[in-house]
Amino acid sequence: MKTDKMYKNYTSMSADTETAESEAGENPEDHSLDTGTVVTGSKNRTIQCLMIIGQIEGHTILPSNSKTTKYEHVIPRLVDIEEDEEAEGLLILLNTVGGDVEAGLALAEMVASMKKPTVSLVLGGGHSIGVPLAVAAKQSFIVPSATMTIHPVRMNGLMLGVPQTMDYFQKMQERITQFVTKNSHISAERFMQLAMNTQELVMDVGTVLDGEEAVREGLIDSLGGLSDALSCLYGMIDKNRKKAGKRKRAAKTKQSSGSSGKKQKK
Repeated sequence: MKTDKMYKNYTSMSADTETAESEAGENPEDHSLDTGTVVTGSKNRTIQCLMIIGQIEGHTILPSNSKTTKYEHVIPRLVDIEEDEEAEGLLILLNTVGGDVEAGLALAEMVASMKKPTVSLVLGGGHSIGVPLAVAAKQSFIVPSATMTIHPVRMNGLMLGVPQTMDYFQKMQERITQFVTKNSHISAERFMQLAMNTQELVMDVGTVLDGEEAVREGLIDSLGGLSDALSCLYGMIDKNRKKAGKRKRAAKTKQSSGSSGKKQKK
């Protein structure tokens, strides 16, 4: 079975990496953040679970003591999940402080463009660029204790103090706002109000929403935990199975009626 083969390959890859990292004197547990996927399922349903943890690493390599999710590892995994005939759905677990804007937005666009059922669950935090990642799934959940920070685009380090820099920031913010509002129930005006709030954060501009507030604002679809997210994903898979069954029956009926018509013509 393909799923068993994938699991064996995943286990073998993890074991080889642990050996290599042990010889190099590195922590073998760090590899789990590089792969970040698990194959699981229930009642003949096979799903993939993807973890977005820590800081989303983009074009710049972050320090080795930082927990990171590397976008160059996640993108091919998403392609593999979309093309895998055995995988019927994707569960995304988020606990991220944000990170590289372009890398995070690229991952969010990948998830949003998938045909397979996708469900996201925010645990702990879905901050900054983690917001587009959370809303990218077809259904999103958040636990009551989780928080999401909404703030405008910022940049660290040296930059040119010219009008073009501000135009670049504005265009980047528009891209994020459009994506979030397209994939959630919050309006662009309300999203920017929360992002530009100066009354809540001491050293920053923005708003921190807990689980209930995120749902009330229309950012996240539902309040719930792991079992709720899995139930929703399995329900979406079952709907897809029923639709596929109807299409097959319709195709068979069309084919049989076409064959009988040819016989009568003869």
